[in-house]
Amino acid sequence: MFVDIAKIKIKAGDGGRGAVSFRREKYVAAGGPDGGDGGRGGNIVFQIDDNLSTLADFRYKRKYKAPNGEPGSGGRKNGRRGEDLIIKVPRGTVIREVESGAVMSDMSDDEPFIAAKGGRGGWGNDHFSTPTRQAPRFAKDGIPGEEWEVTLELKLLADVGLLGFPNVGKSTLVSVVSQAKPIIADYHFTTLTPVLGVVSMGEGSSFVMADIPGLIEGASEGIGLGHEFLRHVERCRMLVHILDAAGSEGRDPIEDFEIINAELEKFNPELAQRPQIVVANKIDLAEDEQIERLRSYIEGKGYKFLTMCAPITEGTKEVINAVWEMLGTLPPIKRYETEKIPATFFERQVEDRSFNISVQDGVYFVEAKWLLKILQRTDLDDYESLQYFQRVLQSSGIIEALVEKGIQEGETVSIYDLEFDFVF
Repeated sequence: MFVDIAKIKIKAGDGGRGAVSFRREKYVAAGGPDGGDGGRGGNIVFQIDDNLSTLADFRYKRKYKAPNGEPGSGGRKNGRRGEDLIIKVPRGTVIREVESGAVMSDMSDDEPFIAAKGGRGGWGNDHFSTPTRQAPRFAKDGIPGEEWEVTLELKLLADVGLLGFPNVGKSTLVSVVSQAKPIIADYHFTTLTPVLGVVSMGEGSSFVMADIPGLIEGASEGIGLGHEFLRHVERCRMLVHILDAAGSEGRDPIEDFEIINAELEKFNPELAQRPQIVVANKIDLAEDEQIERLRSYIEGKGYKFLTMCAPITEGTKEVINAVWEMLGTLPPIKRYETEKIPATFFERQVEDRSFNISVQDGVYFVEAKWLLKILQRTDLDDYESLQYFQRVLQSSGIIEALVEKGIQEGETVSIYDLEFDFVF
């Protein structure tokens, strides 16, 4: 089954807890702290697998969790890091965060994408030793791993998309100009899934053509096979619109042309502006008057018009040469830019603004799950981001609560993996 959209939940591993341990050695009167750090949690990593062509595997498994990091131990031994969880997807998969709709990654090249980062391991008590705190009896918990609900949307990577009503000859064209072997039969919707074919133009030169399942009026609203396959046209650099010149199924090819373009406009206005070549197929069944009427109308609209009889390859070479010539003037295949999920988005999602402050050996520990996601997505090296984070601490009442706890200027505040000296 061809599946090109799926929704899943991903959870990176939590960091392991730091250890509270003291060095104990024969004939050593006072061993110092030697608790090791917890291991980092495993990441969730998406990776392209060119052997995959659909997202069908995600219909049955919807939750993915990477292993946690192991806790630290004595002797300054750090816990083992959690293994990364590799999730394989077809090339062309776009990953979006569900609620914000932001594009997290466009899996179009071979670079793996870390979608959810594992939490850092907690510090062992060895880190908290100071001249005035020589035997700290506390350590840090590991930080929770990132957690997202994402949609996976497959948008095929093709230079050229073939458009047209069912049974106009799209699959036949792909079969005679490439090595692709789509199912070809004389009934509607023979092609149920997009088919890619590589068209060779000589040594080292080729382009990818996509046979998109037949569209009908109302496709953008879900009629027929629906709009689900229109997403595969969105990346195409250009379109080849195939018409039945003979009107062999009782339809007017001019009316077909207008209907399909209207569906493109409804689905995505950008598609209606994509460069098109119009090809009249089945010319062996058409009268000269029919072809000339169609040519006059299409060229009057400003489109390049060609004719062919695909089953016997008449005119197909001219079509492919015209496509290759136009591709030479067009920009590369569309890639979706990564969009940053703003820290303010996480703030809006949070209803429970509770937090807890504990004090151990002069260190003020702030715990608040809602604050963690904001912290993870805030660039503390950027002045504006840092100012924003300070405003969050102020508006949430954390600063006021620290003062009520008796914090003094210069004492340490610890918020997960962030530590800073308190300043009034």
